[in-house]
Amino acid sequence: MRTVKQVSDLTGISVRSLHYYDEIGLLKPSEITEAGYRLYDDEALKALQQILFFKELDISLKDVKEIMGSPYFDKMEALENQKKLLLVKRKRLDDLIELINKTLKGESEMSFKEFDMSEYYKVLEDFKTEHEDKVIKMYGSIEKYNERIEKIKTKEEEIAKMAIKEHGSIEKFAEAIKKNFDSDMFTLSEQVDKFKKDCLEGRHPRLRELFGKITKDLSKDPTSKEIQEIAGEITTTAKMDYEVFKTAIGDDVWYSNVQLYLVYPEWIESINEKYGSGAAKFIGEALKFYLEDKLPKSVILYKNLTADLSKDPSSKEIQQIVEEIATETKKSSDFLKVEMGENHWEYTAEQYLSSSIYEKVMDKKYGKGAAKFIGKALKFYAENMKK
Repeated sequence: MRTVKQVSDLTGISVRSLHYYDEIGLLKPSEITEAGYRLYDDEALKALQQILFFKELDISLKDVKEIMGSPYFDKMEALENQKKLLLVKRKRLDDLIELINKTLKGESEMSFKEFDMSEYYKVLEDFKTEHEDKVIKMYGSIEKYNERIEKIKTKEEEIAKMAIKEHGSIEKFAEAIKKNFDSDMFTLSEQVDKFKKDCLEGRHPRLRELFGKITKDLSKDPTSKEIQEIAGEITTTAKMDYEVFKTAIGDDVWYSNVQLYLVYPEWIESINEKYGSGAAKFIGEALKFYLEDKLPKSVILYKNLTADLSKDPSSKEIQQIVEEIATETKKSSDFLKVEMGENHWEYTAEQYLSSSIYEKVMDKKYGKGAAKFIGKALKFYAENMKK
């Protein structure tokens, strides 16, 4: 028999922890003396060893208690499984040490495959278990959601790279995803989907009339006074009758909705099927033109930022605009309860500077060189935030 102090000295587990294990029923002493001292026999020490193996695998004490308390718990089988998992963990740690050594030697090649993504996958699995109804609404079925997870796993290194750059670590990234699952993004998405469904199925009488009217003759000029009056009525009606367009970010949501008619293939196809070939582009151009002098603040800020691409991205004038963009973005994320990564702007800047998709889209929208200009401005802002 060993006392608590002797067990502590032998295992490195603090006396306080051993007392706590006793309190929660995880590891009871083999005997308690008349004086109240806890004593542990060899069987108790073997149980403690099992507990430490499980802890090394980052399994919570609550789960360890349930596992070891199960009538189906097999010690030898558990040891075999723990051995396999610990070997995987050792391999990962060896890879990380090798990666650090390469970095210390100045080797520039950077790999992210060594980082553990299990926390991220756990969040995805927990979301499926806890919010099955949401998963089915978003993805159509649990099977399709599972397929999504499998596709993510094929891009594990790419996602790990993004997660670490934007959030600082996989753990922080997983926490952000978990928080975002509980954000108002899904409610917002459902509200927008309801509006779109009402439009397609003609559930809103006034909008049904207006969309029929605006698409009656697609040969007309979408910027003409006649069409613009209808576009104005559509905008006013939608903003008056749908809560999603009345919120603090309602103008941004409506602006995004208008872009669907011009860029989103599935929506374009649905609208053209309902109103005729070319209807989506016609509606989109009409609504976009109507919004030209009623743009959301965030859109105006990016227009101002790229108004003169010959300016210095690090100048005081440009950096003031970037700061306003950051403020507006923060307001939106706070409103939706969405978590932004601690390196959000640094990561975003890199996307503008290195992504061919960003370059193609932004250069087309604001002029050649716009993506690089925005990237440099955001990078300068991000670097100065850390000072």
